[in-house]
Amino acid sequence: MPADQETIDWSGGRVSAVWHRPAHGRTYIILAHGAGGNLHTPGLADLAEILCQRVIGVVRFNFPYADAGRKIPDPQPVLEDCYRAIRERVGTEASRLFLGGRSMGGRIASHIVAKGTVADGLVFLSYPLHPPGQPQRLRTRHLPKIAVPMLFIQGSRDAFARPDLLQSTLAGLPGTMLHVIDGADHGLKVKGRTTEEVTKEIADIVVAWIGR
Repeated sequence: MPADQETIDWSGGRVSAVWHRPAHGRTYIILAHGAGGNLHTPGLADLAEILCQRVIGVVRFNFPYADAGRKIPDPQPVLEDCYRAIRERVGTEASRLFLGGRSMGGRIASHIVAKGTVADGLVFLSYPLHPPGQPQRLRTRHLPKIAVPMLFIQGSRDAFARPDLLQSTLAGLPGTMLHVIDGADHGLKVKGRTTEEVTKEIADIVVAWIGR
């Protein structure tokens, strides 16, 4: 299905967004990009197309720095304000609305929900549990404040999420589900498997989880 482009206002200006509207139904998920990417990140775009074909609408958008062509992410308050504005816009068309995204994008979604933004659930693609090589710097303090279901899709070789720390973190969070992609790195790439295969696996998990 063709995607629709739109610019969405937020308190600091406007950012680009792409809508994948399903043939029927009003269940949507917002997928934000990671720190080094943008809304055109292939993995996000391909996943959005598959989800849309399976009757889950998707909105991808740029954070301000990505829209401006900058490489360094905006301060967290700016990222949060922008994400909230996207959520409000998508909420005008959605009957069920899930938030999430790749790495940093998913983390920002978790922060705004922890602070009161309404969502039906959170979907994390490679949640950055800690910086690579710094497992003591856990990004988990806000997670217990989240009351909605959370889906974590992580690679077993993700340098941003040591498996034992991820397991122990999620054990203390009711309503969470973890799906591990064997052999995948932080970019959810697996040696010996095509990107299409991995993307389909991710889509299958997301669709089944949202359908529960």
